[in-house]
Amino acid sequence: MTTLKDVYPLYLNNKAAQPNADLAVTDKFTGEVAFHVAQADAPTIEEGIAGAVRAAEPMARMPAYERQAVLQHCVDRFKARKDELAYALCVEAGKPIKDSEGEVGRLIDTFRLAAEEATRMTGEVQPLDISPRAKGYQGMWKRVPIGPCSFISPFNFPLNLAAHKIAPALAVGCPFVMKPASRTPLGALIIGEVLAETDLPEGAFSILPAHREGADLFTTDDRLKLLSFTGSPGVGWDLKARAGKKKIVLELGGNAAVIVDADADLDDALERVIFGAFYQSGQSCIGVQRIIVHESIYDRFRAMLVARTKALVAGNPHDRATFIGPMISKGEARRLDGWIQDAVARGATLLCGGKRDGAMLEATLLENVDTASDAYREEAFGPLAMLSRFSDFDAALDEVNDSKFGLQAGIFTRDLFKMFEAWDRLEVGGVVINDVPSFRVDNMPYGGVKDSGLGREGIRFAMEDMTEIRNLVIRRT
Repeated sequence: MTTLKDVYPLYLNNKAAQPNADLAVTDKFTGEVAFHVAQADAPTIEEGIAGAVRAAEPMARMPAYERQAVLQHCVDRFKARKDELAYALCVEAGKPIKDSEGEVGRLIDTFRLAAEEATRMTGEVQPLDISPRAKGYQGMWKRVPIGPCSFISPFNFPLNLAAHKIAPALAVGCPFVMKPASRTPLGALIIGEVLAETDLPEGAFSILPAHREGADLFTTDDRLKLLSFTGSPGVGWDLKARAGKKKIVLELGGNAAVIVDADADLDDALERVIFGAFYQSGQSCIGVQRIIVHESIYDRFRAMLVARTKALVAGNPHDRATFIGPMISKGEARRLDGWIQDAVARGATLLCGGKRDGAMLEATLLENVDTASDAYREEAFGPLAMLSRFSDFDAALDEVNDSKFGLQAGIFTRDLFKMFEAWDRLEVGGVVINDVPSFRVDNMPYGGVKDSGLGREGIRFAMEDMTEIRNLVIRRT
């Protein structure tokens, strides 16, 4: 049987360190303390940043095959420790065990992709003789590592979203300091434990759990050349305002919509919408929050959706039958419960769910929701979805765009022209056809517009953010 240790270290300049065990991490289902983690103070964070600065040159000079070997070592070790990683995720995040195993699989995929891309960081030979004054000149450009990076990762995908920062940094040769989410630090620390087995230059990585108020250096220190943050919009935009001259990548929130058109395969759409709305208790920035259904199929699809939602198994995330586990905290469950009650008070119809017990919140469906309510306007980040009907496809696209967010959207349609119209008009980072916006593959460009962020994740695209173009001009005559 898999068990966890009582105490875990942080990783400072490639090495485990146990200055304290101040951070208590709870089992999100039981609410009891599951283990303790070392917590970094300001001098420790400063030491990690200084180490990353020292490591910048040796990391940049590492041959591609050596960077690839480090990433492949991670792939092999994660495969060997997959059960441990899934169990840790189930405990610290309250994520149902099947979902936890799926995230471990994505962790492995992400590092495998990075290992493949580590030898593909190419440039271009460019002719410059575009006019008589440039006769005899030739150009070339290449990508070089941007330098020391700062990463701040969220609680909802503690393994894979940390991997989407760490793996591309290693692929291009950028040292980094990372602050994992205080509620779910263990996944990133296990990645650190595996990296510590390699021969990376000293200072190549530091993984430093820290309270938000004690981690200002991750944002403001000018020696850091890039800040990549995944988390809430309020925090993300504040960090951008204080980040100074460094490059910023923000992957923030959403309240994603899916359109189910009249020609959709309803049985297929049902299963995908259920997954998108309630997978890992809805705690995903691309979780389905708004379900927009053609009026000709609305009543039938609503009945199917309510029946399927009521049948979802909620409870202990270690039980393989469980689909709905706890939210990350009682406070977050209380917040979303309040939004649901407010929506009902404003005239919304509660179709199913709507009850809370501690951090457990039932999978909830609403219809006729006031578009000025928090449930409609803000990011639910929990097991809540809302139904509305449409008759005109253009109006449905307008409804999708009626949001300050713009991460991804889904369209169930067999109409090629509607597909391209949606791709042209929707104000989002990605349009998913015949599936939910919650679909993501780890090599695709992933990110949003409007309040959903800046930049793109996905290994190759993150590698571009973590590099600068360096030009070479040659006068040959």
